[in-house]
Amino acid sequence: QVQLVESGGGLVQAGGSLRLSCAASGRTFSSYAMGWFRQAPGKEREFVAAISRRGGSTDYADSVKGRFTISRDSAKKMVPLQMNSLKPEDTAVYYCAAAQSTGWGTLLRSLHEYDYWGQGTQVTVSS
Repeated sequence: QVQLVESGGGLVQAGGSLRLSCAASGRTFSSYAMGWFRQAPGKEREFVAAISRRGGSTDYADSVKGRFTISRDSAKKMVPLQMNSLKPEDTAVYYCAAAQSTGWGTLLRSLHEYDYWGQGTQVTVSS
């Protein structure tokens, strides 16, 4: 089992940057494929980015490709999400998620494939 805690959210002007962090507990961090999702008010939770168990493969939603970067630090059990060139439409609660029992190179886009979730961190981008 793994517990996830997000941090780093806040208020930023359009064009600015934020760096979210996801801290994972547990001894088997490398067993999990990881992902970031977001949910804006009145909208469904949507995929943002994913990273494989070893960190060698990444995947991004078209809306954030080229602006966001996901990574993972196995020693620190952290999954940062660097967000640049932020837009007002990026405003949402951002969630970190972990999927167990996946292949080494697996990347997951569906929220239904993830087993564990953090509590979320609010990101607000002003115009």
